[in-house]
Amino acid sequence: MSEEASTGFQIHPMDQFIVKPLFGGDHIAWYTVTNVTMWMAIAVLVIAALLMLGTRRRAIVPSRSQSVAELLYGFIYNMVEEVTGHDGVKYFPYVMTLFLFVLFSNLLGLLPMAFTTTSHVAVTVVLALMVFLGVTVLGFARKGVGFLGMFWVSSAPLAIRPILALIEIISYFVRPVSHSIRLAGNMMAGHAVVKVIAGFATLVVASPVVIGAVAALYGLELLVAVVQAYVFTILTCVYLRDAVGDAQH
Repeated sequence: MSEEASTGFQIHPMDQFIVKPLFGGDHIAWYTVTNVTMWMAIAVLVIAALLMLGTRRRAIVPSRSQSVAELLYGFIYNMVEEVTGHDGVKYFPYVMTLFLFVLFSNLLGLLPMAFTTTSHVAVTVVLALMVFLGVTVLGFARKGVGFLGMFWVSSAPLAIRPILALIEIISYFVRPVSHSIRLAGNMMAGHAVVKVIAGFATLVVASPVVIGAVAALYGLELLVAVVQAYVFTILTCVYLRDAVGDAQH
C-alpha cells in the first residue's frame, strides 16, 4: 500500500462494484437505498421517458425518439413471435420490459461514475428466477401434468429415456444459474478489464497507446452490453416456448 501511495499508481478494478448506502453509513438492510437501487430507478425512468416521448406525438414521418421506440418494439415483437410462436405473443409486454431494463442497465453502466447494476448476481438472479418461476407456473397452468412431458425424450431408445429425463430435469433447474451468471459475469469482467487498462493511462510513456486501447475496449463493451441484453431476452423466449409451445422430443 505504501508503494502504491508513493508512486501514485493505484488500480482497484473491483471498487466500482461495491454496493454503498446512498445516504451514508455502513449498514445495509433490505430497505436501504443504495447506489444499486438508484441506478435501477434511473434505468426505469430512462425507459419510461424514451417510450413516452417516442409515442407522445405519433406521426407518419417519425421523430428520432419515435423511430428508436418503434425499432425496439418491432425487434422484440418479431423475436417473441418467431421463437415462441403465436401463442407466446401475449407475453410480449413482459419480454419487452425485461429486454429494455437489461439493455439500459448495461448501457447506463458505461457512463463515467455510473454503477452497472447487471454486474451483480443479486440483480440478475432475481431477473432469471422471475423467468424460471413464471415459465414453470405458466407451463403447469396451460398443460397441467403434461408439462412434465418435456423431460421425457420419446424419440430416444426406451432403455436410455430415464437417464435422459434425469439430465433434462437437472438442466432445467440449472437454467436460472446459467441465465443469471452469464449476464453478470460478462458485465463484471468487461468493466474490470477497462478499469485495469485505464489505470495504465497514468503512465506518461504509455498514455497514447493505453488511451487507444481503452477506447477500443469501451467500444467492445458497448457491443457486449447490447449483445448480452439480446442473449438474456432470447433465452427467455426459448424458455417461454417450453410453456406455450408443443414439446417436440
